[in-house]
Amino acid sequence: MTLTHFDADGQAHMVDVTAKVETTRLAVAEAQVLMAPETLALVVAGSASKGDVLGVARIAGIMAAKRTADLIPLCHPLALTRATVDFEIDHHLPGVHVRAAVQTNGPTGVEMEALAAASVACLTIYDMLKAIEKGMVVTGLRLALKDGGKSGRYVAGERRTS
Repeated sequence: MTLTHFDADGQAHMVDVTAKVETTRLAVAEAQVLMAPETLALVVAGSASKGDVLGVARIAGIMAAKRTADLIPLCHPLALTRATVDFEIDHHLPGVHVRAAVQTNGPTGVEMEALAAASVACLTIYDMLKAIEKGMVVTGLRLALKDGGKSGRYVAGERRTS
């Protein structure tokens, strides 16, 4: 395996995807924001002083997916066909699980868009609640699923046999 973002001279470059087959590409990323139970209670009640924490974080995550090429220097600008950000309240953490799914039909994948969406959604949750709790922790950012393209399907935690 070689690193595709470097040319023969070791210089960084944008990968040429001209000859790649356009397929449906899907990526799902996930992360968590850990917080005190009292802070989580404000999120659940919708009574944080800045407003609807998860609603704002959802929009921020979707915007991040759409603007990933502006943030990550060698990412291709992509026409996304779908971007979703979902949340699960977990009182055992305590905190919020964030899951971002991004899809396109094109010659390159959307892993970075999904990761950007999940991370910015988490950072927005932190921003919305930092006046209450500065010790929150954003953790566990990872690619959970990738499908489409030459390399096929990847599911976090599954062993590949080929």
